[in-house]
Amino acid sequence: MAAASGDGARASAPRPGKTQLRVGRLVKAHGLKGALKLELYTDDPDGRFVPGAEFTLQVPDSSPWFGKTVTVREFRWMNTHPVAFFEGVDDRDAAESLVRAILWIDQDEQSTPDEEDAWFDHQLVGLDVVRDGVVVGRVARVDHLPAQDLLAVAVGENEVLVPFVKAIVPEVDPAAGRVVVTPPAGLFEELPADDESAGDDETAAARED
Repeated sequence: MAAASGDGARASAPRPGKTQLRVGRLVKAHGLKGALKLELYTDDPDGRFVPGAEFTLQVPDSSPWFGKTVTVREFRWMNTHPVAFFEGVDDRDAAESLVRAILWIDQDEQSTPDEEDAWFDHQLVGLDVVRDGVVVGRVARVDHLPAQDLLAVAVGENEVLVPFVKAIVPEVDPAAGRVVVTPPAGLFEELPADDESAGDDETAAARED
């Protein structure tokens, strides 16, 4: 789902006929019995993290967890913080090895996300990117980073990474085939030279003459 670490991190390939929904990130080991605190990317954590729920892991290729899945044993709230226990993760050392992993769950491609203002990657790729009523590019892919998602927008032969946040992407309309962006100055073009600085440069040049 688009609504996230480098280090070559990636998830295993989705199963045939499936797309994947990003639902959380493991941020910190908690206690000595394998618990992990979660950063949530879902509006329904109690429904997603039920015992038996299985998640694909997005981890660096060098991680011992690469290509593996984890299954929820228990999910609870501790002082307002979501905490999960997983099968086979029974101590703090095992939990530490999972810190920073991003959790994905398989979804049918025909389904729609349960969360408001959330879309699957395949719903976004290929959409026109519109600024001030003008098409400026097309969504080539979605990059998932821990802090936020980025829309990689193809603009001619170039690529622009647009933070996928409400302030910059206020409208997403897959039915109309477009996303509307209100980017800060300079995101899609070089910033014009500052007039005052340009004047200073001209003055300096005149003095040299």
